[in-house]
Amino acid sequence: MKTQFDMERLRTDQVLVASILFLTGLGLVTLYSSSYAFAQRFFGDGLYLFSRQIVFGFVGVILFFLASVIDLDLVRRFVKPLVLGSIALCMLTFAPGIGVMKNGAARWIGIGSFTYQPSELVKLVLPLYLAHYFEKKKEDIDSLARGIIPPALITGVFFVLIFLQNNFSTAMFLAFNALFMFFLAGIKFRYFFSVLFMFLPTAAILVLKKEHRIMRFLSYIQPDFEPQGAGYQVKSSILSISSGGFWGKGMGQGTRKLSSVPEIHSDFIFSAYAEELGFLGVLLFSLLFAVFAVRGYSASMRNEKTFYRLLGCGLVTMIISQVILNIAVAAGALPATGIPLPFFSAGGSSLATTLMMAGLIVNITRTSKAKVYKREP
Repeated sequence: MKTQFDMERLRTDQVLVASILFLTGLGLVTLYSSSYAFAQRFFGDGLYLFSRQIVFGFVGVILFFLASVIDLDLVRRFVKPLVLGSIALCMLTFAPGIGVMKNGAARWIGIGSFTYQPSELVKLVLPLYLAHYFEKKKEDIDSLARGIIPPALITGVFFVLIFLQNNFSTAMFLAFNALFMFFLAGIKFRYFFSVLFMFLPTAAILVLKKEHRIMRFLSYIQPDFEPQGAGYQVKSSILSISSGGFWGKGMGQGTRKLSSVPEIHSDFIFSAYAEELGFLGVLLFSLLFAVFAVRGYSASMRNEKTFYRLLGCGLVTMIISQVILNIAVAAGALPATGIPLPFFSAGGSSLATTLMMAGLIVNITRTSKAKVYKREP
């Protein structure tokens, strides 16, 4: 018998789709459990946050299926309008009567009784633009004027707008993800490290310009420095995670969500999940995201088209890096930030956009090649 290597097109990756839908369902259940007491106390309705998340989740699932079947070459024709529209939406957060101010941050625009956070849309649009541009200019990738400066300027515009919304952590997050795509596109190392070495001191200066950023950093180095602020939040989160033990207290049975961990329904929702489902639940959580990452990266890297390959890797990285950052903050490994946990944290903007990004990743698996071995007689 002789073995022959063949290449065949993949159909929809059912394992990837199952992991995405399972994460969405698990995230909704966790949000219901973690947000009920908070919503009852502040809104008079324990289902307030959960019901809003369900609405955005329903919209997100529709967007997920649409994104998974749409012709991506057709999407490329609308890259410029998407970039300009995202910039316009980010600017609307500063418009009186349209922008919504919360806790000193102008990150949202009002849509009836709902609010939308445009920076979440940028997490999709920026990788889409960069993948499109780098594929279009792949012959000029080593040119500073034609291959590096234009995408760097667009990234810079998004960074400045989101930074001015008082959303430093998201601005930094987007910048680092953009740098990853620059690296993946194959720009010269001297350009890459030049940008990196200029960016890091700039980031350090921006941290020092706001007192609350300095306090967060100092609380990270010395948790007792601000016992009632960021230090208290992180210490409470760590205690909540450790209290789950091996089996967990059971879904809905956690107690620290009642008052011990501020923002446990959003930025620190992982600590509520770990308390109620324990080590076994964390293993399930890790397995689901590992499946998502492995299937997403492998299908993207096997794609023959540069645009699809860059877009798939950029979107997977955008989601997985949020997971890593959020858990690292909840576990005290990084200073507190405002990065949500994909599929889990309260926030319809994040859930709907994440599902749309996941749909595009599934779409890319359909145009990738699968390694298949056939036997010849």
